[in-house]
Amino acid sequence: MSTRANGEGLSTLEASQPSHHVRVAIASLIGTAIEWYDFFLYGTAAALIFNKLFFPTVDPMVGTLLAFATFGIGFVARPLGGLVFGHFGDTIGRKTMLYLTLLIMGLATAAIGLLPTYDTVGVWAAALLVACRLIQGFALGGEWGGAVLMAVEHAPSHKKGFYGSWPQLGAPLGLVLGTLVFSIVSGMMSNNQFNAWGWRLPFLFSMILVIVGLWIRFTVAESPEFQKIKDTKEYARIPIINAIVTHPKSILLAMGARFAENGFFYIYAAFVLAYATQALGMNKQDILNGVLIAAFIETFTIPAFGALSDKLGRRPVYIFGAIFSAIMSFPLFMLLGTKSPPLAWIAIVLGLAVGHAAMYGPQASFFSELFGTKVRYSGVSLGYNLASIFAGALSPIIATWLMSTYKPATWPISVYMMILALITLVSVYFALETRSGMTNDK
Repeated sequence: MSTRANGEGLSTLEASQPSHHVRVAIASLIGTAIEWYDFFLYGTAAALIFNKLFFPTVDPMVGTLLAFATFGIGFVARPLGGLVFGHFGDTIGRKTMLYLTLLIMGLATAAIGLLPTYDTVGVWAAALLVACRLIQGFALGGEWGGAVLMAVEHAPSHKKGFYGSWPQLGAPLGLVLGTLVFSIVSGMMSNNQFNAWGWRLPFLFSMILVIVGLWIRFTVAESPEFQKIKDTKEYARIPIINAIVTHPKSILLAMGARFAENGFFYIYAAFVLAYATQALGMNKQDILNGVLIAAFIETFTIPAFGALSDKLGRRPVYIFGAIFSAIMSFPLFMLLGTKSPPLAWIAIVLGLAVGHAAMYGPQASFFSELFGTKVRYSGVSLGYNLASIFAGALSPIIATWLMSTYKPATWPISVYMMILALITLVSVYFALETRSGMTNDK
C-alpha cells in the first residue's frame, strides 16, 4: 500500500482536525529542541572549557582534542539507541518512545552538571563524563526517528516536506538555546567563578526543559499511519532485520546523504569555536554570537527549504545544499582568518543557514519516504545514526587534528570538507526522488 493511498486515507482526519498536524509538528519541534539543547551544550562546553576541567594535565590543544573525542563518543551510542527505540517504535508506537528518549536525555545532561572534575577525582572525572555522554547519544539515537515520523506521518501528503522540517528546527533552536544560556551564564560572572561552578548551571537547567517537553508530548496522538498497523496487528516481527533486507540501498544512501549535512554542521557549531579562539585568538563571545545568529536565521531557512522540496522535489534542494557547502569550504577560513567578527559571522551564517539548511530542511521527509511504515522508525534511525559516527562524530576531531598537524595552513580542512560534500552528492544522485509519495509498506 503506497503512501499516496495512505495520504488519501488520512483525508478524513485532516478535514475534521485541520490543525492537528500543526499541533503534532509543534510538539515534535519542542521535544527535539530540548534534546538538541542537551546534546549541543556538551559540544559548546567541549570547545571552550572541558579541556581545562577534565584534561588539565595536557597541552591545551591536546586537551581540546580529547574533549572533542568525548564529544564524538556520544555518536557511537546513537546507532544502538536507534536500534532499540526503532524496534519498539515500530512495534509499540512512536509516541511512547519519545517520552523515554526525552527523559533519559534530560537525566544524563543534568548528571553532567553534577560531575566532579579532575581536581576532585582525577581520571575518574573523564570516565564519568564519557558515561554520561554515551547515555546522551543513546537517547538521541532514538529521538530523531520518532520525532520526524510523528510530524511526517501526521502531515498532509502534499506538505510532508514542510511539516517534516519542523522537528528539524530543534537542532538550530537547541543550538541557539544552548549557546545563549552558555553565553548568559558566562557573561554574568568572572572566568574563575564560571570555571569553578557556573558551567554547571546550563546542564542543570535541562531538567526544567524536560518537564515542559514531557507535558507537551502527552497532548498529541499516536501517528495515524502506525495506528493502522497497530489496529491490524501487521507488525514486522523484527523491524530492523526487515529494514535491512527490504531497503538496504535506502539505508546506505541515507547514510551517504548525511555526510555533508552532519559533518559540516559540527565543524561550524563546534570546531570553529575552538579554531577561532585558540588558533586565531579571537574573543570567545564574538564567535558564540556568530553561531547564535546563524542558528537563529536557520530556524527560518530550514522550513523554507522543506517547503521548497514539496514543490521542486527532495533531491534538487538537497543537492544544492551539498554543492553550496562545498563551495564555502575555502571562503570559511579566509573570512575567519581576517579575525573580523562581522566577516566571521557571514561565513558561519552562510554555512549553516544556507548550505546546511538546504540539506536539513527536506531531510526528514526524504529519509522517511524511503521506507515503509512497518520498518520506517528502524530504517530512518539506522541510516541517520550510523552516518553520525563517521560524519558528525569525527569531523571536529579530524578538523582539529588537521589544524594541529598542518598549522597555520587550513586548506587540508577545506579539502576534507569537500570530500564530505562529494560523498553526499553521489548518494543523493543515486537516490530515488520521493516527493510523490512514500515507499510501499514492506
